[in-house]
Amino acid sequence: MIPKNIIIHHSLTKDSGTVSWGAIRKYHIETLGWDDIGYNFGIELVGDHYEILIGRMPNVQGAHTKGMNHDSLGICMVGNFDIESPPKEQWDMGVKLCEYLMHIYDIQPDNIYAHRDWASYKSCPGNMFSIMAFRMELYL
Repeated sequence: MIPKNIIIHHSLTKDSGTVSWGAIRKYHIETLGWDDIGYNFGIELVGDHYEILIGRMPNVQGAHTKGMNHDSLGICMVGNFDIESPPKEQWDMGVKLCEYLMHIYDIQPDNIYAHRDWASYKSCPGNMFSIMAFRMELYL
């Protein structure tokens, strides 16, 4: 798989000791019966700082956006951005990750999408997450 798009998600859950990247992976594998977590990357608060976590390897098709998995990378920011904006540190980490992936795979900023762009019945990555503002920060 050669990715042409990046799709941003949120977990729609509060980041906590019981709802974390590991819990999301466990849910995807044990409850949904998938081979692995559906996303290629996650960004989660670990201790006192945000970390980029690996899900499915970038050359492995994800299971995050129906109809778009064949040529996109999925990034899940752990948190619920329907009720609050992403923390600045997490937002900035997402921008850095996207800039890196854009450079590696020659993806243009216009090919960075919100999950809701492909699933209009969802708010993902949240009502408080502006994909336009996110795109504007890429390569500024």
